[in-house]
Amino acid sequence: MQIQTPGKQTQNRQMMEKKILDAAEMVFAQHGFAGASVSMIARLAEIPKSNILYYFPTKELLYRTVVEDIFSVWVQAADAISEENSPLDALGSYIDLKMDLARSRPYGSKVWANEVIQGAPVLHDYLVEELRNWTDTRIKVIEAWTAAGKLRPVNGRHLLYLIWATTQHYADFGHQIEKLNHNQPLSDQQWQEAKAAAKSIILGGVLPPAPAHQSVENSA
Repeated sequence: MQIQTPGKQTQNRQMMEKKILDAAEMVFAQHGFAGASVSMIARLAEIPKSNILYYFPTKELLYRTVVEDIFSVWVQAADAISEENSPLDALGSYIDLKMDLARSRPYGSKVWANEVIQGAPVLHDYLVEELRNWTDTRIKVIEAWTAAGKLRPVNGRHLLYLIWATTQHYADFGHQIEKLNHNQPLSDQQWQEAKAAAKSIILGGVLPPAPAHQSVENSA
């Protein structure tokens, strides 16, 4: 009998948790918290239900883990939004990363959207504390940029809402986008065009006029 080393055990655990969370993200996106079941997630992950309950004893714990994971990824995407960085680089990078996440983690975005639309019945405390605190810190950065003349006068809260609405649209309404694209998902080139357009339109509205030789699109 082969005995696994602690390092191998940790690796196996991480792989199993990822497999469970990936399946849970898809099931919760499609059925919501109330409509989803641990059995449905187990079938999609192709593992016994008991395996899931070993790592996540309750459906609520599994759901919270999925939502907190997507939120932590979004938080990391916004690390560039700090006073020492230029608004052009920071906001451009943030829009790029949020668009990339809309493409790579569409189910996570839908889980978040569904929870908020339902009035956050499971994660009200998380939204009140974590999301509010994170949003307030980013608004202070935007206000500092504005005070320094690096941005046109702009309401930081609504600027963030605009970025979220634009970038997450590509995940939450991906089916609609595909239908309008001749029933085809956006190609790599189309995604690059979408990212460039989002940056050009959003940043073009809040950045001070750039020198004639420099544009938002080719600098972001």
